[in-house]
Amino acid sequence: MDPMLERAAEGMSTLAVAPATREMALANLNRWLTEDAFVPYRAQIEGLIVRRKWEVLLDSFYQVIPFGTGGRRGTCGIGPNRINPWTLATSVQGHVEYLQDRFPDEDLSVVIAYDVRVFRDRGSIYDPARPNPVLGLSSRDFAELAARVYAGNGVEVYMPRRGDDRCMSTPELSWAIRRLRTQAGLNVSASHNPPDDNGGKFYNQQGGQEIPPYDEAMVRCVEQVTDIRTLSWQKAKDSGLLRPLPDDAHASFVQHVAMRTRTPSRSAVICYTPLHGTGAGTVLPVLRAAGFAVHPVADQMSQDGDFPTVPFRAPNPEVPRAFDIAIVQAEEVGADLALATDPDADRIGCVVRHDGGWRFLTGNEIGLLVCHHALANHKGPSRPIVVQTEVTTGAIARMARAEGAQVVDRLLVGFKYVGEVLRNLETTGRVPGSDVTGTVEDFVLGVEESHGVLITPYLRDKDAAGGALYLAELASIAKDRGQTLVDVLDGLSDRYGYVRNHLISIVMRGAVGRERIGAIQESFRARQPATIGGRAVTAFHDRRDPNGPFGRIVSSTDAASRDVLVFELGADARVILRPSGTEPKSKVYVEVRGAPGVARAVVDAEAERLAEAFVDEMLLRVDLAVPAWAHAVNDLVAVEAKIAFATVTVPALVSRAERAEEIDAWFDDAIRPLGKDARRLVDRALLRFVADTALAEPAATVLRRLAGVA
Repeated sequence: MDPMLERAAEGMSTLAVAPATREMALANLNRWLTEDAFVPYRAQIEGLIVRRKWEVLLDSFYQVIPFGTGGRRGTCGIGPNRINPWTLATSVQGHVEYLQDRFPDEDLSVVIAYDVRVFRDRGSIYDPARPNPVLGLSSRDFAELAARVYAGNGVEVYMPRRGDDRCMSTPELSWAIRRLRTQAGLNVSASHNPPDDNGGKFYNQQGGQEIPPYDEAMVRCVEQVTDIRTLSWQKAKDSGLLRPLPDDAHASFVQHVAMRTRTPSRSAVICYTPLHGTGAGTVLPVLRAAGFAVHPVADQMSQDGDFPTVPFRAPNPEVPRAFDIAIVQAEEVGADLALATDPDADRIGCVVRHDGGWRFLTGNEIGLLVCHHALANHKGPSRPIVVQTEVTTGAIARMARAEGAQVVDRLLVGFKYVGEVLRNLETTGRVPGSDVTGTVEDFVLGVEESHGVLITPYLRDKDAAGGALYLAELASIAKDRGQTLVDVLDGLSDRYGYVRNHLISIVMRGAVGRERIGAIQESFRARQPATIGGRAVTAFHDRRDPNGPFGRIVSSTDAASRDVLVFELGADARVILRPSGTEPKSKVYVEVRGAPGVARAVVDAEAERLAEAFVDEMLLRVDLAVPAWAHAVNDLVAVEAKIAFATVTVPALVSRAERAEEIDAWFDDAIRPLGKDARRLVDRALLRFVADTALAEPAATVLRRLAGVA
């Protein structure tokens, strides 16, 4: 055995993973240490072995990074389970071969988009003294590599011009594919993931992502790649296969979305931040074209993949603290609401000025508001069609049906399934598995709880610009009546019933974490709890059940998408569990419907209580546990780090506080591994710890101060 491989085998033997996982990691590691294709990576691999980075090596090599919702996404780095030139190029080569099978008699063409990311090894994983072929690679670099592979296979490529300082958003890509009538597209992006992540998401000729079994066929083509055909950039240009996007592609997108306007009211004053992403080229011009007064958040308009001003470097409008800077500017300009988008501008977030403060809207609340606006202003004799995924709040479907709309609400997670509904309406005029009929012109809204909105059938992925337009219009209507969007939400709850949806994400990183995520799913399949939080489980649904509403499993990708477990707790509550398709986490969705006369605060508390009780049950099934107060540690923190914080850091902190020892520098050093803005990741947990344990003074005062409470 190669001495380096032997050292790695000895080191990995100390890790608590299944033998098959370790063996696969060593087999892949052997390839990357010995085969000519991986020579550029070898110095860094040897560096990891010398520095005894066994967990990094195991996670980097135990598998080839899998396809999630339409492609590969994950951390950049070295190894088959990382995003790097090899994993992207093999993906593109496989995509070409898939397209050649699907369209054997056609000249192939694709559109390539890309976001703002640059790999900088922010976690200091690699040896800076050794050559690193991944360090400094941007999304544009990966996009150009993809273009060279497509061109090397004779595929025509449309992409932004070299030197163009504007990246391209996901919804624009969907628009361009449909407008240019290409067979496919690729977006080099990791959406809202951390800065050192990247990926490639593949699109079909409808401008959406493939669903099973077609995505399975693409996966098989990727898995069978043995040779990558590529050209140099210059030869690709000389071939005539590289074409700049037409000048009117962007303008036509902005015009189309802006014209989806429903009302003339424009009184709302808006702040907007792209969180350093691509939304400055879509949301901002759409709102302005529609006639709104928009104040860009100046500090966050630059396209910067480091996301330097975003708390936790988490450029995700689902995270309330992503709005910190926007709220400051919104106060200064007297805005009524602030809007934010993720780096590829497909997710929309919103905070609203209300009762002297700012109220963050969840994805479900945004969905309810835009659905209300769409239905209230629907024109035409036909019945409108609303489409939502199963994990999205049931309040939307209930309201839509009450207003006479047709509803498709039993969809798996992912906007590709919304796109498939549109394809069926376009081709057959009906939606399989439902009694919904009509045309794409009857479609008024697609919505998903993860801040995804689609207001036009002429795109096939979620679009933050359309969501922003509807929120701005509805906020203007409310303002004209002396109200806010929060007042509109309260009115909808009064009319259709109050529902609280609560989401908890449990991050479990690395190969060990992935094994735990899988073990949790299989444990619940084998042994369902009789109760959750003291409430009886009255029904259990495994979406992989061939006798269920989704029928037989048609592919392994279908099985992955259907890894969803539903626990009904009577008629007024449910819990849904699924592993994320793009991030190393389990996601728990809890919904509680309030009974007439029950205070909303009581319903809110019940939803949070059920969520925490279910998470406790989850963790027990893989021999983990956190104290109740530690649930308040931010969901961006991995569960193992939460446990260490609760069992090591906080007891040591209390001890130091009781002895009046120096605290601040020690505490900041202790929590630094949690990430940027670490105190804000744990501040709520510290306050809950003080409350739950009745901590004595002066220690309680010290912990409250560390949590930012005087």
